[in-house]
Amino acid sequence: MDKRDLSEVFRERLKALLQRSGLNQSAFATSVGIDRSALSQLLSGATIRLPRAETLLTIATAHKVSLDWLLGLSQDEGVTGEIRESLEIEEASGGFERTLIAKWHAEAAGTKIRYVPAGIPDLLRTEALIDYEANISNKNREIQAGETQYRIDYNRRPETDMEVCMPRHTLEIFARGLGVWSGFPDTDRKQQLRHMADLLDDLYPTFRLFLYDGRMRYSVPYTIFGHSRAAIYVGDMYLVLYATEPIRTLTRHFDNLIRAADINAHETAAFARRLAVASFPAGWT
Repeated sequence: MDKRDLSEVFRERLKALLQRSGLNQSAFATSVGIDRSALSQLLSGATIRLPRAETLLTIATAHKVSLDWLLGLSQDEGVTGEIRESLEIEEASGGFERTLIAKWHAEAAGTKIRYVPAGIPDLLRTEALIDYEANISNKNREIQAGETQYRIDYNRRPETDMEVCMPRHTLEIFARGLGVWSGFPDTDRKQQLRHMADLLDDLYPTFRLFLYDGRMRYSVPYTIFGHSRAAIYVGDMYLVLYATEPIRTLTRHFDNLIRAADINAHETAAFARRLAVASFPAGWT
């Protein structure tokens, strides 16, 4: 692992231990045998240097985690616990607040989340689009609406850092009322595009949507939660990855999608507004 990546993972896990401990920074520093200024420096990311080996061991021992976990070499916190499977299959069922995806978002708070959606990103949907998609997919409308509101609320938190990347043609197809949206009324599609543009402006920069040319790049839907978990969406199930290397591979894939984007995050709201104007007859409101 690159030293900078190692330092970043260590810093995130040190922050998690501090939050979990319920101690203030001074008390936490005392518990691991360092002064408060040294702890502040480690938490701030001002340096990529790691503490001395004995300090790392003291932190791990005092807070009952493994050194491998503390340094990002393992996803298993326990010193003697069972090794977690590197791949799991999870089913999404029940209300959104009780589903794994909500839990994963909560656990990833404060870290970067990378998201490739299957269609229009959930939090950008109007109630009309939620109703329409729930009807054609036989999904529970209340669950879908709850998921949308949860994600909006999540992205209003100051610690949120979410990047989303999707094909530009998905929005172009939507604007023209093609494919699965062929039965979605014109007025509702125009309102959806305007609503999306307004939310993109409102949530920027904690939520950043990039658009790439789907003729040049391809991706399945997936979400990367920080450094510890990635979930590939396959219908009503998720293939969940915990192993470090596959997560890094997906992260590199996502970063390549970002690099290939021809509409960057600060431009996407304006692009949605242009679609709302260009795709409908003059004089429509």
